[in-house]
Parts: sequence; C-alpha cells; structure tokens
Amino acid sequence: MSRLPAGTMREAVIDTMAITENVRHLRRLTDAEVIAVVKADGYGHGAVRSALAALAGGATRLGVADIGEALALRRAGIDAPVLAWLHAPGISFAEAAVAGIELGISSFEQLLAASDAASGGRPVTVQLKLETGLGRNGLAPADLPRVFAEAARLERIGRLRVIGIFSHLSNTSADEDRAALARFQDALALAARHGLTPSLRHIAASHAAIDLPEARLGCVRIGIAMYGLSPFPDRTSASLGLRPAMSLRAAVAAVRRVPADQGVSYGYTHRTDTETTLALVPLGYADGVPRAASGGAAVRIGGATFPVAGRIAMDQFVVDVGDHPVAVGDEAMLFGDPTLGAPPVEAWADAAGTINYEIVTRIGPRVPRTARGSSGNESAARGVRTE
Repeated sequence: MSRLPAGTMREAVIDTMAITENVRHLRRLTDAEVIAVVKADGYGHGAVRSALAALAGGATRLGVADIGEALALRRAGIDAPVLAWLHAPGISFAEAAVAGIELGISSFEQLLAASDAASGGRPVTVQLKLETGLGRNGLAPADLPRVFAEAARLERIGRLRVIGIFSHLSNTSADEDRAALARFQDALALAARHGLTPSLRHIAASHAAIDLPEARLGCVRIGIAMYGLSPFPDRTSASLGLRPAMSLRAAVAAVRRVPADQGVSYGYTHRTDTETTLALVPLGYADGVPRAASGGAAVRIGGATFPVAGRIAMDQFVVDVGDHPVAVGDEAMLFGDPTLGAPPVEAWADAAGTINYEIVTRIGPRVPRTARGSSGNESAARGVRTE
C-alpha cells in the first residue's frame, strides 16, 4: 500500500522530465519552432519549472497571457524570449519593454502604446495578433491596413520591431480551422504588401499542431500537450505519445466503519446501501477539486478504485471503500499517468462536465507542488541566465 511521507496531507507531484520529453516529442512531430505556453502558472504545474523543462526539451520561446506572468519569469532568471498577449486597458508597456518582453498587439491603441514605451534608441519587440474568426481579442480585419501601415512606419523609424504575426484557431472542425488559416494567410500577404516581414508566423496551438500539419507554419504554440494531456476528447495522452506530468494525491485522513443507511456529507445526497467503510480524503473545492464531480468521480487507493460518496466539500470528500482494507495515511490518488495505474484526469473532467485543461489549471495554491524527475542541467537550459 503506497503512503505519503509523514506530515504530508496533499500534494501535486510534477514530473518535469515528462514535460521535457513531451516537448521533445512534439518538436520532432511538428518540425517547427516551439513556443511553450506557461500561462496560468504553467497550467497549474508551476510556470518557472515548466518553462525550464520545456526549454530543456527544445522549446525556444515562451508564451504567457499577461505581462505580470512574463515579468515573473524574468525575475526567476529566464532570459528566453517571452510573448505576452492579453493586456489591461490603458496599461503602460514601459516595464515590459525594459525587460525585453515581446508584446502581443491586438489594437491600434496598443500599437501606439508599445511605440511610446521605446526609449534610448531601443525598439520595442511586438507580435501582431489577428482576429481570424474566434471572436476574441486580435486586430479586426477592417483595421489591418491602418495597423500594418503604422507598424511598418514605426519599424522604419526604429520605434518597434515586428517579429511575429499570430492568431488562434477554434478547433471546431478541420474545415473551420482551414477557413481561419486561409484568412490568416490573406492577412500575412497584406502585411507583406505593407512592408512587414516578421520571422514568426503562428496560428496552431496543441490541437492543430498535432492534427493540422498545414497550420504549423514553422512555429507552433504548445500548451496542454506539453503537460502530457490530450487536446482531443476522443484520443488519450498515450495514443499521442505524451506522458501526463501532474499527479494529484492525498493521504487518507480518517477511516470510519458505518452501518447501512448512513448519510454522507452535506445534504445526504448519498446514503450507504450496506455496512461499509468510509475513507476521508483531505482535498476539496478550495484546492480546485470540482464540487460538480460529486458522486461521479473516483480515486485509487491500494490498487483499487473507489467512488466519491456524497458532496465534495471545501476541504475534503469521502469515498466508499466497502470492505477493502484502508488505513489512515494511505495514498489516495485522484489522477495521474494512466499507464502507471493512476486514474486519468479526464475521468474527473467528465464527472464535472468540463475538460482536462480546467482540472489541472484550477488546482489551488494550498496544494504543494513537488517536482520529480530531472530536465537535465536546468541552469544550462537555453535562454536561462546562470549566476
């Protein structure tokens, strides 16, 4: 019977070598430059450790949502190129420019703000984000002539350096994605007519990078797949050659033998059918375990799988282990690598009516992350400053 170290209540174990190997595998598969996406604290895995592991696997650039995330990577000593693409209204780009952060530009106003951040004869590096049908942020098609013309002018006078143009696909269907790709290609041609010659063009994230080769364009953004999870509802990680990097587990905190018709947890949505044993798992929705999975998810204890009984509470939930011998301190595995016998994270996602992305990303800060494995000499990873 597996047990957690003494004094450990709960933990998420992060296999950094899995991240490294996943990136290496995807880089070979796509034959493209890899932007490793480490936004949202590396999808819950830890932004810095994930960035280091991805760089060790051959990623050459990093992607985050906002400037605060990018600056945190810089403070950790990571010098690899970092792109941040979601900005607060009216934000100043001065600090980001000094730190050498690449700015994703989604409006004419952001373009001018980036230019204003240039100083000392040093241009600000930008990537222009285009709206190609997802309906989110990005330069609107009607604005492209004006933005491209001004970006080219600002580049000529040394205020900006336009290093990339990018967009995002909906993953609705191959046909929808190809239509968006065609719109993107038309926009790239328009940019070229205005004198813009960016070295990077990217529209494929994990889904299209794996499944739509024509969308790779020499550069892909890898998010969920680098953490070893499948972006497809009908394909497993293993079938894609990926290894899940996060395992979530806790130590059984209490064991209680109860009679038939025992109510369990709030609202007594579950009552025992017969005399049975209940085990208490000290993880709850405050830790990111979804309450919506109450009564539908399961955990693995001692090589057997047991259902969640009743409602998941803020700090804990109960599983019905029947007559199985379970003791306080035994490991309760919520999810991990199915090839090693752990339940898949997708089982929790299905029980909660959501996707694997959300389950791992929402694991909260109260859950300690324990890094396992080795990404090689991390201090020597490409783009990482050594002291």
